[in-house]
Amino acid sequence: MLDSLITSKTRLKLLLKFFLNPENKAYLRSLETEFEESSNGIRVELNRLEQADMLKAVSEGNKKIYCVNTQHPLYADINSIVRKYLGLDVLIENIVAGLGGLKQVYLIGKLADGLESNVIDLLFVGELNLGYQQQIITKAEKLLNKEIRSSNYTVDSEDLAQQLEGQSHLLLWSN
Repeated sequence: MLDSLITSKTRLKLLLKFFLNPENKAYLRSLETEFEESSNGIRVELNRLEQADMLKAVSEGNKKIYCVNTQHPLYADINSIVRKYLGLDVLIENIVAGLGGLKQVYLIGKLADGLESNVIDLLFVGELNLGYQQQIITKAEKLLNKEIRSSNYTVDSEDLAQQLEGQSHLLLWSN
């Protein structure tokens, strides 16, 4: 859907990278490695997004570090479009409606890094009925045509902080 509106694959990857998770930061060479594309195409799109004030850039040594401009008037709209493109809105609607003891849902893994993936890694926090949770996840997998991997933690779990500490994560829903 979104790829028919945005014909530049590089621009689409950059929108996913920066607009899904506002914590994501990157520089040109790291994006070249992540996207497996030439630096020229990435540089052109980064410059366009920076000129449109959608991305901010800060120099650190000889690197230009990019991040999303969350103050841009279109930030919330583009973030919402990216979430819908990935199916995260449908996912949350289906899961939250069915799991009563749910406190938080985090997106982790490749998608939290802003990289497109056929696997959605979720981290659930709360006291959950695991059998019912699996039924809801199976239903969501069919709706999205993507695999969903999940991890469960209780609210007071010490492992939760360790799990989130070393990787990108995005809070999708909180009670």
